Amino acid sequence: MRASEDNTAALNAQEALIYAMITAAASDRTISREELARIGTMVRELPALADVEETWLSNEAQSCGKVLKRPDGVNAVVRMIASALDQPLRETAYALAAEVAASDLAIKDDERSFLSLLATGLEIDPLMRVTLDRAAQVRHRRI
Repeated sequence: MRASEDNTAALNAQEALIYAMITAAASDRTISREELARIGTMVRELPALADVEETWLSNEAQSCGKVLKRPDGVNAVVRMIASALDQPLRETAYALAAEVAASDLAIKDDERSFLSLLATGLEIDPLMRVTLDRAAQVRHRRI
C-alpha cells in the first residue's frame, strides 16, 4: 500500500480486489470459516490474483482492517477501491465481494449494506449488480 498526498492509502489493483473481499467478509463484524476459505480459493485460482502469496494476503487483510477501524473506515475503503480500478476491474471487485458474502449461505443485512455501498462507489450498473449478486448466491446453494 502506498501513501498518497492526502494521507490516505493508494492501492494497486490486486490490493483493491483483496480489500473488497476482506471488507465484504468483515462487514458483519465476523469473518466465517467459509468466507476465509472462499477468499483463499479465489486468490489461488483467479488470474487477477495469480501471483499473490499467503503472507502478502495476510498483510493486506491486516492493512484493510486498520482502515476499517478508522471513523468512516468503510467509506474510505470503498473510495480506495474505486480509485485503484478501471471499470472492468470494478465489476470484478464487486463480483468477488458478492461471492464472499454468499459463501457462508447467509447474506446478512450488514453485508447487503456494504455491497450496496460498494456498488454505488464503483458505479456498477444496477442490472449488472443484480446479475452478479444472483450468480454468487446460485453458486453457493446446497443440495
